[in-house]
Amino acid sequence: MIRFLIILFLFVSVNGNAQIKKLFKFSTFYVAANGGTSLSDRDVYSVDESTLMYDTIFTPYDYSLTMGIRKIKRFNYEATSPFKDGTETSFSDAANIGLAPFEFLFEVDYKRQEGIKYLDQHHFIRYVNPKWFAKVEYMVDGFADIKYFESSQRLRLNGNKKLSFNLGFAQRLAEPYGYDPLSDWIMESGNIHYTQLAIEEGYNIDVFESIYTDPNNNIVATNNEIWNEVVIPNVLENYVEKKRNELANQWQYSLVAGLDYYYYSKNFWLHTWANIMPYHYNDGGLYSYHNFNDNEQWYDYSGGLIFGLKINKHLGTFVEGKYHKYWNREWYDFKLGINYIIF
Repeated sequence: MIRFLIILFLFVSVNGNAQIKKLFKFSTFYVAANGGTSLSDRDVYSVDESTLMYDTIFTPYDYSLTMGIRKIKRFNYEATSPFKDGTETSFSDAANIGLAPFEFLFEVDYKRQEGIKYLDQHHFIRYVNPKWFAKVEYMVDGFADIKYFESSQRLRLNGNKKLSFNLGFAQRLAEPYGYDPLSDWIMESGNIHYTQLAIEEGYNIDVFESIYTDPNNNIVATNNEIWNEVVIPNVLENYVEKKRNELANQWQYSLVAGLDYYYYSKNFWLHTWANIMPYHYNDGGLYSYHNFNDNEQWYDYSGGLIFGLKINKHLGTFVEGKYHKYWNREWYDFKLGINYIIF
């Protein structure tokens, strides 16, 4: 991301091309840092041979380091701010179309939340024409555990109206969601043969001495309870992550249909969009999602809603949110409320 921005800046500065300057006119480059307290310290108690023991779990403070460049024309209902601090949530960024013909966003967010570090990314370019539009997007959301690349090309119906419909094709590239590495370890009883899995991963068990060691010969448990309740969950989690990372990303080709509606007045506004992918091409690959869905088709869909109403000069209400469901994985954001101005 940094290298891309540096090259882009040098190209614009040295080349001086009028079209390039026009392309980035009104765009904003921003860098911001944010932080705050996280979960409070928590005492954990346990009993070892009638001896009470306790430990304290410390969670370091939360922070985020954000860098990006964006050129997205604000909708009328969006408030203006002199600075971007990297914490803004603009639900309209997820809409199919914008107010300007050409818009883009490139943003990287390195953060620590509740002691876990994430490197989130959101990049997209979209071009909107009254008769058609195209969008390319790359999304990484560590908290939701989702990462994919998506492009779509669609024809528009009623493109100059408040309500428009669209139809076209979508291409997505992502890890083989639906693949369960632990399925090979499930026994006839339905339980997982986790002991054998741990041994094959390099762990060792000394039954007579009750000593359990990891692949580096470090002692990780001295009794069966700690082994089952603490060590094994980490073994399974690390194994699943390793096996998932070993597989190549898979292409998914789908039909997509959608709608967009935008209306704004001083006291009332409504902006909504929706997408559905009812059909997905089955390429017969070993890790195609069809194989994890009984070779049946499925529905992937997404949508958003932004609603605001000023009932009178004192009272107003709003609802905003967006929702995704891809490969039976869900992630969403929303907010709603009522405002009353006393005087």
